[in-house]
Amino acid sequence: MELKITCIPGDGIGPEIVAQAKKVLDKAGEVYGFQPVYTDILMGGASIDVHGVPLTDEAIETAKAAEAVLMGSIGGDTTKSPWYKLPPNLRPEAGLLKIRKALNLFANLRPALLYKELAGACPLKEEISAKGFDIMIMRELTGGLYFGARQTVEENGIRKATDTLTYDENEIRRIAIKGFEIARKRKQKVTSVDKANVLDSSRLWRAVVEEVAKDYPDVTLEHMLVDNCAMQLVKDPAQFDVILTENMFGDILSDEASMVTGSIGMLASASLNDSKFGLYEPSHGSAPDIAGMDVANPIATILSAAMMLRYSFDLDKAAVAIENAVQQVLKEGFRTGDIYSEGCEKVGCTKMGDLIAQRIQ
Repeated sequence: MELKITCIPGDGIGPEIVAQAKKVLDKAGEVYGFQPVYTDILMGGASIDVHGVPLTDEAIETAKAAEAVLMGSIGGDTTKSPWYKLPPNLRPEAGLLKIRKALNLFANLRPALLYKELAGACPLKEEISAKGFDIMIMRELTGGLYFGARQTVEENGIRKATDTLTYDENEIRRIAIKGFEIARKRKQKVTSVDKANVLDSSRLWRAVVEEVAKDYPDVTLEHMLVDNCAMQLVKDPAQFDVILTENMFGDILSDEASMVTGSIGMLASASLNDSKFGLYEPSHGSAPDIAGMDVANPIATILSAAMMLRYSFDLDKAAVAIENAVQQVLKEGFRTGDIYSEGCEKVGCTKMGDLIAQRIQ
């Protein structure tokens, strides 16, 4: 069984961490009977250097021809890189926005998992972190306030800015279906987050989510206002399974959730369309200051690859094997510099990839 995967090594540490994810996928393929077939494309600063644009139409077509996309990181030092002297539509991050739109990637998945071995890095009280947590934040990615009409005008000498928050029921329904489907693979609970006490868009969101929930009687649904959810994430994160929410709320809550895990270097993410196609990437940036030094943490990218096996290829056993291998390496005390603590053994990016690959079974 061949898996057609387009890879975007990207910028900064991207090529290093993608190389380790490929290594782990190859080993999982040997054990579980599949063969990853990779095609690399350029995006971000790497594409600007070669083509003058952050993403070419040809690269998009290559991505569309694959079954999934695995990406490293995009961008560079915004204060030093010549990429950031270009117009906004030609800067590295514009490539990411372009590929999301071209591939119709409307569902963003951001897991926030606290490993027992890294509980000391969690900023929450020990009685909270001791319970652990495993949260999946489902963020609608292509609608809402970020994509609504906007303008800045001057009226009677006073500057005024307007941003429009718009959702239709079809946009809400498709992300809700994804949320319930993913909850079925987890602990069968969805917390739908909105601001229905104030916003019409949230009242529609809540109504449509309730309609979708009728098709998933095996999944528990609860509603929570966004301000309360922000509080509950630091008070009792273990209560959550899947958090389903709109674009802006998801942007904020996913960053909060990533902080309570203690290290963004451990956090995977995925962006899915209405088929099984998805783009998988770490939540962290390109870290240009450590690029090429073999010290980056590849675990977020490796866990993103595990998500790819689960959600795009339905290879759940192989995904679990990768996740278990990561946990085993941490249990044995191996750490990259960003998660190092006294008494552990510090290893580099390549070594961490080797260790994880060796423990896949």
